Amino acid sequence: MSRWIFEPGHTAAEFTSRHMMVSNVRGHIKDVHGEIEFDPDDPTAGSVEAVLDARKLWTGEAARDEHLKSEDFLHVEEYPEITFAGDRVEAVGCSEMRVTGELTIRGTTREVALDVRYLGSWATPYWEDGADRGPIQRAGFVAETVIDRHDFGVSWNDTLDGGGVVVGDEVWIRIDVEALEAGVLE
Repeated sequence: MSRWIFEPGHTAAEFTSRHMMVSNVRGHIKDVHGEIEFDPDDPTAGSVEAVLDARKLWTGEAARDEHLKSEDFLHVEEYPEITFAGDRVEAVGCSEMRVTGELTIRGTTREVALDVRYLGSWATPYWEDGADRGPIQRAGFVAETVIDRHDFGVSWNDTLDGGGVVVGDEVWIRIDVEALEAGVLE
């Protein structure tokens, strides 16, 4: 079993939610750290831990970003991190898995299943302080899930004429991970 460390420069989370009943709003968190225990020959023995810095979310609109960071939504002053820890892995295809674990948002923890696709691994250069310390093995993963934001206490909303709402209940989450095999880094 190999241990893999998220490479923050090439790892990111994206979230999407309905806005005003007619469109989707997307946001990103680029500050994502974590590690994976993974063997492509036995993925069911694996695990993952991830930490997202919610204070650094970005949607492209400063006022909306501040509102999402406020007590109405993520309350990042009190809960600066979103975390996931999963160790129940089910193989559902040749390079697809379902990883079940604990997702914590705004201090509330719920069990969530992530649909994960392993994108493969490759020996690559690894530059540090102007020198190539490679080759280093890199692996890629994409994880996706949908949550109900109310399950995590993220419940602000406003109504529209005709019974609509400003913010949809469901949030689609996607995390793209590029990970480095830990042995070379230590």
